[in-house]
Amino acid sequence: MLSVNNLSLRFGKRILFDEVNLKFAPGNCYGVIGANGAGKSTFLKILSGDIDPTTGTVSMSPGERMAVLKQDHFEFDEISVLNTVIMGHKRLWKVMAEKDAIYAKPDFNDADGHRVSELEGEFAEMDGWNAESDAASMLSGLGVKEDQHYKLMNELNGSEKVRVLLAQALFGNPDILLLDEPTNDLDVETIGWLENFIANFNNTVIVISHDRHFLDAVCTFIADIDFGKIHLYTGNYSFWYESSQLALKQKMDQNKKTADKRKELQDFIARFSANASKSRQATSRKKLLEKLNVDEIRPSTRRYPAIILNQERDAGDQILKVTNLNNIAEDGTVLLKKVDFELDRGDKVAFYSKDSLAITTLFEILNGDKIADKGEFRWGVTITKAFLPNENADYFKTDLNLIDWLRQYSTEKDEVYIRGFLGKMLFSGEETLKKTSVLSGGEKVRCMMARMMQSNANVLILDEPTNHLDLESITAFNNALKNYKGTVLFTSHDHEFMQTIANRVIELTPSGIIDKRMSFDDYLESETIHNLREEMYGALMKA
Repeated sequence: MLSVNNLSLRFGKRILFDEVNLKFAPGNCYGVIGANGAGKSTFLKILSGDIDPTTGTVSMSPGERMAVLKQDHFEFDEISVLNTVIMGHKRLWKVMAEKDAIYAKPDFNDADGHRVSELEGEFAEMDGWNAESDAASMLSGLGVKEDQHYKLMNELNGSEKVRVLLAQALFGNPDILLLDEPTNDLDVETIGWLENFIANFNNTVIVISHDRHFLDAVCTFIADIDFGKIHLYTGNYSFWYESSQLALKQKMDQNKKTADKRKELQDFIARFSANASKSRQATSRKKLLEKLNVDEIRPSTRRYPAIILNQERDAGDQILKVTNLNNIAEDGTVLLKKVDFELDRGDKVAFYSKDSLAITTLFEILNGDKIADKGEFRWGVTITKAFLPNENADYFKTDLNLIDWLRQYSTEKDEVYIRGFLGKMLFSGEETLKKTSVLSGGEKVRCMMARMMQSNANVLILDEPTNHLDLESITAFNNALKNYKGTVLFTSHDHEFMQTIANRVIELTPSGIIDKRMSFDDYLESETIHNLREEMYGALMKA
């Protein structure tokens, strides 16, 4: 059990947390959510002891062990991968080091023999004899190949280091597990492995993530940080979001009777608990929701961007025809090979690849920013397109304020009109006079979305549009794209985004493409497609 008692944190006059009282119980996963700057990561640092609160205490049950996902990717650079994982269990690692040091002594005496006997007993109690095989199994599950297990950490790339540090946090069955953005840099298969691990984990997990699919799959409670308080809500992220929106709608409906509102909330809970989740935590989550008191459901004070995507004109029958596009990177990596497809009006295509550079290259070619090594493509004459690139730094190399920046991309120059679009993206008042050079990553993406909204294009090309966005912006963007009547070509690491928007999946492999009209989840779960993918990647290995 982890308890937070009367916790407050102040920075000068700013109060981040005020009189927070919480209990985190074993067998549950708590998803910590809040707007950017609300203090999610700071709260985890207080729980781990890295930051002291201004007032209050954090306490663990005696004898319990806490593990934390490390954010410093260079801390273990001189340590082997396997040992880095085992070091996640600090007491086990300390016993191993002391034991080895005693055995290495040239003048081993009786006292050493007695001490090493004690250490061997403790080592066995902690299942130390299986430490290496358990660490290796965990690494393999997270996609770190066996030939890398004995390399030094400084020999790995950033993505590989993330996986090792995640294995370190998970190792040794900690009683309390703190994870800050654990899915960053992980592919879909590895995230699935992590979801299953947490679903089968019987202790306490507290996690921060912008991945809604992940939060839905693992969480039994949501810890919402809002106005310096932290409230616990039963259920996963989708339940919290939909119930808070329903409560907000009811609050605004002054004419509706209290009994009718209560019945609507009860029906909502019953419907949601019946379809709690496909994950292994579905049963426990369903029981929690069935016990939920409707009075616990409150409207959220969150602000969501108003993303409205319209088409100035409908597209004709000819959208896009791509014929035999090929492209090779400067280092010789095959990015695109035999890329052939044709779009129909209203297609929403999720592009998927083990190499994200392949998708970025394709999108840049289709937008006219890059030339393919071979092949051609042709847009229909009625097509107007808007491109949201993965890297947007080139758009913000100015000292313009937000009004003047957006005005560059608008046919309508009136300031009231421009402010309207900025307001939809949550920039109001003096914020609209902020210089573009000082914007955060999320603010830049919201500016790019305001630019895109003004285009009224009938085809959107979106390269990782959810990067840098908070959960509120991702949710609003997701809903807008579901309602958009035009054609969309997109890719995202946000699983929910891919699943709820796409009616078609095109995977780019180094030996060709796989093109299927189906949902993203159906694509991932299809044994036929799995075998086809193995075949295509296997063909490359043979070549």
